[in-house]
Amino acid sequence: MRKTAGLAWTGMIALSVIVAGCSSNSGNSNTKEVSGNTVNDIGNNTASNAVQYEPEKHDPVTLKYTFWGSPNEKKVQEAAIKSFTEKYPWIKVNTLHIPDSYTTKLTTMASSNQMPDIGLLNGDVALDWASQGRIYNIMDFLNNDPDVSVNDILPNTMYYWDEGKLAGINGALEAFALFYNKDAFTDAGLPLPPTKADEAYTWDQFVETAQKLTLDQKGHNALDPDFDPKSIKQFGVTMPNWAYMNAVVTNGGKFVNDTGTEFKLADPEATEAIQRWADLINKYHVAPSPTQSKNLPSGANALQSRKVAMTMDGQWSLVDLGATKKLNFGIGVAPVMKNKATMTLGEPIVIFKDTKHPEEAWMLYKWMMNPENTIELQTSGLWMPVLKKWYENEDLVSKWAAGNPAHPDGYQDAVMRNAFDNGFPNTSYYVKNLSKINSIIDSALADVWLGKTTAQEALTKIKPQVEKELKGVYTEK
Repeated sequence: MRKTAGLAWTGMIALSVIVAGCSSNSGNSNTKEVSGNTVNDIGNNTASNAVQYEPEKHDPVTLKYTFWGSPNEKKVQEAAIKSFTEKYPWIKVNTLHIPDSYTTKLTTMASSNQMPDIGLLNGDVALDWASQGRIYNIMDFLNNDPDVSVNDILPNTMYYWDEGKLAGINGALEAFALFYNKDAFTDAGLPLPPTKADEAYTWDQFVETAQKLTLDQKGHNALDPDFDPKSIKQFGVTMPNWAYMNAVVTNGGKFVNDTGTEFKLADPEATEAIQRWADLINKYHVAPSPTQSKNLPSGANALQSRKVAMTMDGQWSLVDLGATKKLNFGIGVAPVMKNKATMTLGEPIVIFKDTKHPEEAWMLYKWMMNPENTIELQTSGLWMPVLKKWYENEDLVSKWAAGNPAHPDGYQDAVMRNAFDNGFPNTSYYVKNLSKINSIIDSALADVWLGKTTAQEALTKIKPQVEKELKGVYTEK
């Protein structure tokens, strides 16, 4: 649902430099002094012909950049920005790390006229604010920039709010995959999960594998008649319930219709998929309930401690998995119901209309978009690039997606290529009034995850309520 693209002023600056250089020659061959460096033209070099040039003058500019993220993400983003200011010394960037209540704090900053120039923003908020004229249309920059084109950017990283109107581009692409403890598979005598989308587990294969990996305190797995579901020491799998659209789309379902006027989660394809996720908890007892999850360690710690054998999660979890030295982990492609699909997501960087320096803000924007400047975030497993060539050029792929602890064998097929070939956008990219809609859905699904009602009953019941809140969809067409 997304398409691909940047500034004229950049070209003008470059042109002025070229013109100045040409006019200074005036047919003479001489030595020119530029910014303290001696540049020798071909021809006669004599000191008497040397012409002195002053470095290009720039008025000092200060930008404010806001963002959230882990301590590691903070460190690497600040390092990338430091290198930006070293390249463009007339631009100072004040960073403001806001680890929680991000939108609330930005709203407070807006009321006191202290808005940043550029920064991260939640996707649904970015689209809403763009509609209100509070952030720049990034296409205005891309359409006039000689360095980057909309066609260079991954489609599922762009937040359009109307035709030709782009609120922002993700700071990074993220996608889902299956992460697992290799030792758990070895102990159960199971082959490791497939990494290629064409060879992915069917849903039945996935459930059976999870059953064989789920163990009670006496060592019985979930297929054993003596298995005790009330005394589980190792769950076969954990899955974030909020990411249920992974199941819905792979089963052929939708969130809303193409115009955003009809709620589609109550359709059979969607309710069947969500019910299958709930059955992992309440029917097969291979995944923890919301209550049980509160008592389990998270992410890498759950896999390392063997409280969990597999987890379906976003690729950002690799930053912790790769740093856990005692964990023998692997990566598999997400299971498939009917269609190959993995949800892609990420939050955009935007340029706020309050800025007095949109040109310099765009320079920083492009800098952060280029993985060469944020490579530690890519190699750590936290970010994936937003530029296509970093998936298509093998030399560039090797710079971030190979030869490091966060990207073991199987990563490129299970995560990178699956996201590139089979990724679909999260609802935050296109559904209007999403926050209100999600509050209704999440409340209804809470009882489904607890086994108190079926997905069909819960979603059919709320359909009229949700459809009152539907405001359509954002689209670039």
